[in-house]
Amino acid sequence: MRREGGQCRLRGGPHRSRVEAGPDRHRVARARAANPAILLVPGHTESWWGYEEAMRLLAETYQVYAIDLRGQGRSTWTPGRYSLDVFGGDLVRFIDRVIGRPVVVSGLSSGGVLSAWLSAYASPGQIRAAVYEDPPLFASETTPAIGPSIRQGPVGHIFRLRYRWLGPQWSIGDEAGLQAAMTREVPEWLPAAMRSMAGGLPPAGPKQNLREYDPEWGDAFVSGRVALTCDHEAMLRQVKVPVLFTHHFHHVDPDTGNLIGAISDEQVRHVRRLVEGTGNSFTYRAFPTMPHSMHGHDPATFVATVVEWLADLPRAG
Repeated sequence: MRREGGQCRLRGGPHRSRVEAGPDRHRVARARAANPAILLVPGHTESWWGYEEAMRLLAETYQVYAIDLRGQGRSTWTPGRYSLDVFGGDLVRFIDRVIGRPVVVSGLSSGGVLSAWLSAYASPGQIRAAVYEDPPLFASETTPAIGPSIRQGPVGHIFRLRYRWLGPQWSIGDEAGLQAAMTREVPEWLPAAMRSMAGGLPPAGPKQNLREYDPEWGDAFVSGRVALTCDHEAMLRQVKVPVLFTHHFHHVDPDTGNLIGAISDEQVRHVRRLVEGTGNSFTYRAFPTMPHSMHGHDPATFVATVVEWLADLPRAG
């Protein structure tokens, strides 16, 4: 099932683009080289084309790069090598080898956590500013410093079931078993929680983006391996650039502490404390009815929010 390479459509016409930025391959979509650069990092199971409409809008003012992380989209599956530090190292090399100048980074969900990683650990001068689009900071850890963990929300259970029924690198591929397990092997509270989410959760069944995804990716989060060497609190104490944080639909059950959504208010407040403690600005924008992916659900609002915020930042080449 693993595909390598393939056609990548770049703005301005179709081109082939396969970039080596480590042992895996990354596909890139770009626009308007004369403008300042922005790098878009997809969320869990998402490919670069999830940003397609947002890219078209951003191309009016920015040179836009969108990338497939290892284990997703058309990038290579890399068994045993899914961690924040590995992903982050890939992105550092990509910025160095492909973009070659300071860049704004924006990531959704786990991509937002990687935006935070780059804002803390990228090479000096690589990152101008960072957008965290509804990132599960702390909430995607197994033992977070504050608030609910990945095991206290719907996504952790879905990751576990995908890994069990599809297997690492799709080695099992039991799609019917996965569909049945989504009603049979979940906590009693989960179906109602999923229905309550703005926009709902994506189907567990294999759409194209899921077929391109290595289920070991999600297991790395649920097991805690993905952040084993990258504690979120320690990371956020190292942030070196201005941050825009967009916070979408969320709810914490007062009885169980289970989190519906990406990150709780308590966790966002702690992110703010840590970022501002570094001397950098933290801009918070609340979208309480917005589904998890604002750039996918409402690309115009996403682009307007980002561009408005960036307008006051110094422009660098």
